[in-house]
Amino acid sequence: MAFDFDLFVIGGGSGGVRAARLTAAGGAKAALAEEFRMGGTCVIRGCVPKKMMVFASQYSEAAKEADKYGWDISIGDFNWPSFQERLSTELSRLEGIYTKNANNAGVEIFHQRATIKDAHTVVLADGTEKTAKHILVATGGTPFVPDNVPGIEHVITSNEIFDIPELPKRILIVGGGYIASEFACIFNGLGVETSQYYRGAQILRGFDDEARGHLSELISEQGVDLHVGTDVERIDKKDDGLHVKSTDGKVKIFDVVLYATGRAPNVKDLGLEDVGVEQGRGGEIVVDEYSQTNIPSIYAVGDVTDRIQLTPVAIREAVAFHETVFKGNPMTPDHANVPSAIFTQPEYGVVGLTEEQARKDGPIEVYSTAFRPMQNAFIGKPERVMFKLIVCAKTRKVLGCHIIAPHAGEMIQLAGVAVKMGATKEDFDATVAVHPTMAEEIVLMKEPVRSFD
Repeated sequence: MAFDFDLFVIGGGSGGVRAARLTAAGGAKAALAEEFRMGGTCVIRGCVPKKMMVFASQYSEAAKEADKYGWDISIGDFNWPSFQERLSTELSRLEGIYTKNANNAGVEIFHQRATIKDAHTVVLADGTEKTAKHILVATGGTPFVPDNVPGIEHVITSNEIFDIPELPKRILIVGGGYIASEFACIFNGLGVETSQYYRGAQILRGFDDEARGHLSELISEQGVDLHVGTDVERIDKKDDGLHVKSTDGKVKIFDVVLYATGRAPNVKDLGLEDVGVEQGRGGEIVVDEYSQTNIPSIYAVGDVTDRIQLTPVAIREAVAFHETVFKGNPMTPDHANVPSAIFTQPEYGVVGLTEEQARKDGPIEVYSTAFRPMQNAFIGKPERVMFKLIVCAKTRKVLGCHIIAPHAGEMIQLAGVAVKMGATKEDFDATVAVHPTMAEEIVLMKEPVRSFD
């Protein structure tokens, strides 16, 4: 059978674009359909614009610290329209780069929605059908919002937060994951009266318990009105704002309510059920170690598979897909010891196991310390950083590294290399410290604070 394309990719995010580019550059015929904007969640609605907001939100505290360091600095209110204009320009620039790079590689781009008709056919929004030897689904994820809360139609998600017409005076963030915690810190830093409600006992479920507790304290000390064990019961829109009744019976008024209560695979009306593609309980596309579905010609990478929801992971999965399918070099993406960072203030960088995960396999040793770094101590700022290593008592390998500190995201990238290579605690100990830095503590912790058999 003759196909229109060797590969048809649905989704113009980082994973989809990388797979299409590599395939086209290698001489095969590749096409890609994107219904919104090229670049996907990360570039348009996620990590890139969010990180720009993180940068913006840090200057108010930096100005206060500068004064204590001898600088005569005054800072006014945050200019939201000015920031939005510059952000829009930057996102358009990045979108253009994604489109240009794909075009230059020879990818045919369809700027419209595509759905799957059968194992080798996709249907575009204009009704056109295209056939392909292989179909790759890379449609990412979408914010999840519960539908059982009265007044839920008045809330927004991370998809809309960058386009709100004006900076709110009062905002409620609902959720306790990394997205919710990041936005709580962002708006607090921008001078907004910020509250965060999370129904669980502690924010950042799934991360290291000690680190979660440490970061929770810091967020609260910085001014975020954090309420755990609290959920929204109803929302009423009135002339003076959104009246939110919480499960503790209290009512507070906000200008904006942002729900960051998780993300779900973006699979609605994609045609997967009709074709028979297997999906998990949350709608995620079930794939094998080579990102292949139960339909041999259909593959999936990225957040839509709900393996590890990180942009660099989606890219690695796309590369492995290309090597396997188009280069005859079977390759599986490595999901072990993937470093990541939560861009709260301060940041939380992590690679490897949490203490709780490591205890199950034991025996382990835990090295942990929290202290005021030099920069804070000099000006009497109470904020403490935290460094933590989890070590296998038998092999001496470092199983996990956790850092809560300014620029922890930068630090964990380098620590991730050591953990990925299987470095031992003795390798860390043998490394000469860079002094004076915060990061030197990672090679100076000599005695375990606790051990588990």
